[in-house]
Amino acid sequence: MSIESMLNDEERALRRHMQDFVASVPRQLLLDMDADKVLYPREFVEEAGRRGLLGLRFAPQWGGAGLPWRSELLALEEVGVLGTALACLYSLVSIVGEAIHVFGTEAQKEKYLKPMISGQITVAEGLTEPRGGSDFFGATTRARREGDTFYISGQKRFVVGAEGADLFLIYAKVDGIPDPKQAMSAFLVERDFGVQVHHVYGLMGTRGGGTGRIVFKDTPVPLSNVLGGEAGIGQGSAVFHQMMIPERMTSAGGAIGMGQAALEIAARYADKRKAFGQKIRHFEGVNFKIAESLTLLDAARGLNYAVGQTIDSGTTSAGKVRRLVSEAKKFSTEAAWEVVNHAMQILGGIGYTDVFPVERLLRDVRLITIWTGTNEIMNLVIQHEFYKEFLATPQGGRNVEADAENADAEEEKIYSD
Repeated sequence: MSIESMLNDEERALRRHMQDFVASVPRQLLLDMDADKVLYPREFVEEAGRRGLLGLRFAPQWGGAGLPWRSELLALEEVGVLGTALACLYSLVSIVGEAIHVFGTEAQKEKYLKPMISGQITVAEGLTEPRGGSDFFGATTRARREGDTFYISGQKRFVVGAEGADLFLIYAKVDGIPDPKQAMSAFLVERDFGVQVHHVYGLMGTRGGGTGRIVFKDTPVPLSNVLGGEAGIGQGSAVFHQMMIPERMTSAGGAIGMGQAALEIAARYADKRKAFGQKIRHFEGVNFKIAESLTLLDAARGLNYAVGQTIDSGTTSAGKVRRLVSEAKKFSTEAAWEVVNHAMQILGGIGYTDVFPVERLLRDVRLITIWTGTNEIMNLVIQHEFYKEFLATPQGGRNVEADAENADAEEEKIYSD
């Protein structure tokens, strides 16, 4: 998609700034992260903060730029070319920042949101538990209250930034509240409160983000660090549903960047590589893959930008936003996976080596169809929210069902056994 006609001068300037930043990231850092020599590239987040490129959507009073989702998606596409780990670390300010920006107290925003956006503190979130993946409300992490202190016990796994982050957004159920949804609360837990890292995972891809399992053993967290303060107790479900917007939209935006990087590598290779006396881009088996990749990425961009605009409008029901965000995440990540696979096929055997970064992109992009809710969960959300709205909405426009020759043969329309 040629997006130039869609961009304003501010967005073009942002893209240039993001490209300059991405170009400045040392090649050796990417290699060392993929080789597990760097466990947590804190300097990457710090530099993004120094350049004013973090938390773009948040209010200027907290250090953000007050930009719309489309601008953030534009930025995510640029940083996505670096791979999933750095794109995720970049996105975590948007993700955890969303929770604090929407639900946090003024004191929490001053203490945490401002330094997050400036890159002075790094953040992570704990969602998944060892005995539960997609079942968020099946979480077993507990918070016991004694006066103005909560004591958290439990575990979270697959936490990007477990090794390295200063602040964790943690969900736990408050003891004494029987309804698990009413009990769920969100806590801002500083590493120094007693967060224990029990395992750092060896990953197929997305390496260097310090992904691990963290453990809480009666970890003390003051009431002031309940997200939203006293009023935030029991608001974890609302936080979770709000958080799924940036969780899934940032995944969608970063995926486009990875797909675009792989496509451009493949297109240049196809224009240089010769076989049977001509450039391989002249063979249908190759150029059709280029055409399909372009179409997939353009369609994903168009969907992402439309969903971003829908979110910003504030006029769409929460259920429909959940559906559209899930569509964006599902379609963009699956499109990126297919595009990277096309790129590897175009490169042939050399694409399976470390001579080109396509093999790393393939390992990276595989994860994003799983995290922030698997794409199977996205399907469940999409169809559920569709039916909920569709069946409650009176039919409008033309009744196409009546356009069949024997549409009035009611005795033939059997809907049950």
